[in-house]
Amino acid sequence: MSKTRSSFFCQNCGYESAKWLGKCPACNNWNTFVEEVIVKGTDKKDKDQWKEYTGAEKIKTISISEVNSAEEKRIITADAELNRVLGGGIVPGSIVLVAGEPGIGKSTLFLQNGLQLTDIIVLYISGEESEQQIKMRADRIGIKNDNFYLLTETDTKTIFQEIKKLKPQLVIVDSIQTLQSPFVESGPGSISQIRECAAELQRFAKETYTPVFLIGHITKDGTIAGPKILEHMVDTVLQFEGDRHYAYRILRTLKNRFGSTAELGIYEMTSEGMRAVSNPSELLISQKEEQLNGIAIAATMEGMRPLLIEGQALVTQSVYGTPQRTVSGFDGRRLQLLLAVLEKRGGFHFGLKDVFVNIAGGLKLEDPSIDLAIVSALLSSYEDIPISQLYCFAGEVGLSGEIRAVNRIEQRIAEAEKLGFEKIIVSKYNAKAMSKGKYNIEVVPLAKVEELYHYLF
Repeated sequence: MSKTRSSFFCQNCGYESAKWLGKCPACNNWNTFVEEVIVKGTDKKDKDQWKEYTGAEKIKTISISEVNSAEEKRIITADAELNRVLGGGIVPGSIVLVAGEPGIGKSTLFLQNGLQLTDIIVLYISGEESEQQIKMRADRIGIKNDNFYLLTETDTKTIFQEIKKLKPQLVIVDSIQTLQSPFVESGPGSISQIRECAAELQRFAKETYTPVFLIGHITKDGTIAGPKILEHMVDTVLQFEGDRHYAYRILRTLKNRFGSTAELGIYEMTSEGMRAVSNPSELLISQKEEQLNGIAIAATMEGMRPLLIEGQALVTQSVYGTPQRTVSGFDGRRLQLLLAVLEKRGGFHFGLKDVFVNIAGGLKLEDPSIDLAIVSALLSSYEDIPISQLYCFAGEVGLSGEIRAVNRIEQRIAEAEKLGFEKIIVSKYNAKAMSKGKYNIEVVPLAKVEELYHYLF
């Protein structure tokens, strides 16, 4: 007979308690505990239904010197951006969680990647859409693949029976929140269900060396729903982000046991699915016929890749009593800091002006090296004088008005040179570390914000 018990779970962090608590001891949130009935099946044979085709041996303790340390042979996908983000391809036996807002393109991206893998058997499990809906999307993507199989099912017992028959080499689950295990009585999407279903898929991935992609939902405050339990159970966590109103999407690594977490992939949403963007700098800089004020190009780094982005600023006379400070894609507190530096060190009266700052293309950036470009754009709008389109900036601005050095300056300069810029303005302290005469672009080293103003205007 099954033993029935109920537990209380924190909906925010997944903390489990035997009784109801008003305040969660793990995350200190109030009124987040809900009761979930758990029915644990006693028959272990039902749980590991994939054992039959793996021929998995009984667990035994072995010396670390006996373990084969050869490099894992990765599955290389047709998507160069996904390979980069995963650290060089899909590792056999890995379990990858992909999270993002509704409608951002998670299902499209992984349906497309599954269809492109024509030389291995791929099983796409959907608990959210019917076969007809998935077929319509596959027709739009326009890739034919006879090794791609669909299963619209939410019960894990049925899913593992189908897996045992098909023996796929890659499994994609869309989404983990819709799955339901017969060993837990609570409804799909509850914490105990997500934990149990993810644990079953994790055991399957590790014991059969089959990579599994789990597509997950996110909560209204942008964290992965589930909650943190899911992130701890998987090998890699990818965040798919971007504004639904813009064409660009960013695939970011939040955790990766097989590679760097500094990598990032950029995609463009098209009518035929997601297109990997190999040179994002050209897309993020709008080509203009005439010179406009309040615009400066920043050489930033996203992970290991250099990006050139366009910073836009608008400074106008304040009509109301309190001047506005509005930002999009840039940190609002960082803007306040830069305005204070310009007010104190440069004598510009931004305290009486409305200031608006935007990063073109819908990107959200936290790299401090874009400070110099934002300061230049603010001064350009303040003075109503455009900055040459062939100038580029890379530097952090300190509170004393000094231009501070930034990392990977040579990669930034090489990217600016590749895109045809004539001058890049950097910190004087960066110039010492650079090799002279190596570039065809003119490198202008400056030490203070005052020098920047005199140089530009």
